[in-house]
Amino acid sequence: EMSSIFYLKYIPVISWYYGDATHGITAAQAGISAGITTTDALIPYADVLGLKGGTSFTGGTAEDRIRLAVMSLGKVVPKIDEIERDMLLAQKEIDQIDPSHYPKIGKLKEVRNGIAQAQLIIDDGAEMVQEGKPLIKVLPQLMGEKEPKKYLILFQNDKELRPTGGFLTFYAIFKIEEGVIKADSSSDIYDLDNSIPTHPEAPYIIEKYLPKVNQWYIRDTNLSPDFVTSMQDFRSQYEKSRVRQDIDGIIALDTHFLVSILKILGGVEAGGQKFTADIEPECNCPQAVYLLEINTTKQVGYVRENRKSILAELLSAIMQKSLASSPKEYWGKLFQQSLVEAQNKHVLVYLYDEQAQKGIEGLGFAGQIQKFEGDYMHLNDSNFGGGKSNMYITTDVKIDYKVEDNYEILKTVTITYKNPKPHSNCNPENKEVICLNVTNRNFQRLYVPKGSVLQNVKGSEVKTLTKEDLGKTYFESFLTVKPLGKAEITYTYKLPFKLKDSSKLPVMIQKQPGLDAIPHVVTVNGKVVEKFDLISDKVTELEI
Repeated sequence: EMSSIFYLKYIPVISWYYGDATHGITAAQAGISAGITTTDALIPYADVLGLKGGTSFTGGTAEDRIRLAVMSLGKVVPKIDEIERDMLLAQKEIDQIDPSHYPKIGKLKEVRNGIAQAQLIIDDGAEMVQEGKPLIKVLPQLMGEKEPKKYLILFQNDKELRPTGGFLTFYAIFKIEEGVIKADSSSDIYDLDNSIPTHPEAPYIIEKYLPKVNQWYIRDTNLSPDFVTSMQDFRSQYEKSRVRQDIDGIIALDTHFLVSILKILGGVEAGGQKFTADIEPECNCPQAVYLLEINTTKQVGYVRENRKSILAELLSAIMQKSLASSPKEYWGKLFQQSLVEAQNKHVLVYLYDEQAQKGIEGLGFAGQIQKFEGDYMHLNDSNFGGGKSNMYITTDVKIDYKVEDNYEILKTVTITYKNPKPHSNCNPENKEVICLNVTNRNFQRLYVPKGSVLQNVKGSEVKTLTKEDLGKTYFESFLTVKPLGKAEITYTYKLPFKLKDSSKLPVMIQKQPGLDAIPHVVTVNGKVVEKFDLISDKVTELEI
């Protein structure tokens, strides 16, 4: 149809729209081709993914179907090159369309917005395929297609918040062979610490802010807000352990992940206990979280035989219930929810295979502090000796920009913490109550663009220091939040660049792992321009 009016490309102004239509059609054809290739690749795995439709994996047990899927996955992986080629063509064509050709008037405004949205979706899709390609290519290998792999699973208790999401409580080692996962060993983090003959001296942060700790234990190695950096520190100590095993990577999970999976499964039996996502009145928290706290925190007058293996037993029980069901009952929901949890940083991955890790990082599942051209912010809190008070504390953030006459940008960030629950009964003689809610001792770092200059800070109980790390400047503070109390801290600083003529400011806000949604309000010169709940890393462009 377009070829019949080719002469329009020679007419001024109209040629813009003819060219846009041509680019749009070519992009659509490439996108459809990528979609067909993807669909053809996925159809054989419909059963494994919990999707509707026919499947070639219908016989045998659930483990048989998974094993067959993994063994044949290698035949499908090469398709990623075709998908990448089509997606890059679609991106190239759609990006040649200029949305500004369409006025913000009536129906043309809808066209303008539609083009901008299409460009965003296709650009993101192409980037995801490109960045995830190294991981996809080695996926059969990582799933034990030819030889077994072992992964160390770390449980981060986000109710005692630490830089990468929570205090390292339990660990377990799982073996995966031809896609089938089985528990190998499990224990608590203190046993792992005891298996390490010598520990380094406590680093500055531990020595200053964590009471009565003068050595750097493996349980405190997740000090860097960058998960990969923290796990490299963890790995250096793990290599000295008397119980170390040869592992192929580390995967960290938190309570949010466990609860979201239990919501789908409806509860599981593990270690003689039933774990559910129901709310437990004793703590006004999910029952599974309460049981885990009992296993790690509550003093009892007997030896807990299953305490050290509770994580492995719980994860094994989750897998057994999932595999024992019809694939269409749980598998699709679990697969999709796991992706959401990884996107929201409740699952973090560090693989020793460089190509695989490159893919993990490209998908945003590695919990890394990102490089970014423009304004950047990452708020990182650490609960040092404040019990499990993060179970009750709520946080909200307000950000205000002021553009000065010389185009310098002054930014004010205000963080408000509230703890609406009363102090727990922490008398050592009280065996009936878990000591959860106490005064939160919050060591805080606010990461900002490198070269930012702090103008003022209010609310820190120590002198706020300016330092550099991970390619950023950060401001280091400390404050406490008491039960039934409130605390607020405000930073005012100048960004290290001036506003460009376009008056648009690219902004990235990175979320700390382990946290639920945090309300954010963004204002420019006191006027609200954005409101959102931060559940994953956010990139936006502000008109300031």
